[in-house]
Amino acid sequence: MAKQKKVMQETARKLVAHTNPKSHVAEQFRTLRTNINFSSPDSDIRSIVVTSAGPGEGKSTTSANLAVVFAQEGKKVLLVDGDMRRPTTHYTFHMGNSQGLSTVLTRQTTAAQAIRKTTVENLDLMTCGPIPPNPAELLASQSMDALINQLKEQYDLILFDAPPVLSVTDGQIIANKCEGTILVVNSGQTEKEQAAKAKEAILASNTRLIGAVLNNFDLPKDSYHYQYYGSAE
Repeated sequence: MAKQKKVMQETARKLVAHTNPKSHVAEQFRTLRTNINFSSPDSDIRSIVVTSAGPGEGKSTTSANLAVVFAQEGKKVLLVDGDMRRPTTHYTFHMGNSQGLSTVLTRQTTAAQAIRKTTVENLDLMTCGPIPPNPAELLASQSMDALINQLKEQYDLILFDAPPVLSVTDGQIIANKCEGTILVVNSGQTEKEQAAKAKEAILASNTRLIGAVLNNFDLPKDSYHYQYYGSAE
């Protein structure tokens, strides 16, 4: 229990766009939101997958904070934990995980029963639910297609936190069903070869690669951005 509590505390602190909206990091998530909006000027992107090459690169933190800043913009947003192997969003938002995406896809619960409101206005959450023995099969099912179509009628934007694309096929499967994908790259950790392979895997899934996010990059203290954003805190 103590270990689980520690994990919950650590992941909750990463929701900086909500807990510290005036911070430099929160501003970067708003910049990311703007860039996504500009990437498709003629039509709104309704479904986005956030993934990475490997584990521990920050894709769950990125997807959660991106969901927050889109909700702060006034859009009705649903964050879905599509990582059925190492789900974390229920820790981030201090919620249970007894039902979620897995129970909806196996028809044990309805989407309405699995969706919960967060403390962030305009942002709802569908956690992963109990980890199933066959994640890839569930995500590739017609039930998943039907669920996404249903959710698009209720929300302006659906954000999927997907597993790393080089670890399992799940991320590619979800990407194939969505309008765009964002690749999170961890500065100093992700090898160039891994990033290139992840890009190829995303493009092979017949989705649009919106762009990449460079995570954990240390900005020099004498840079323009540090001075500008620092004065706003």
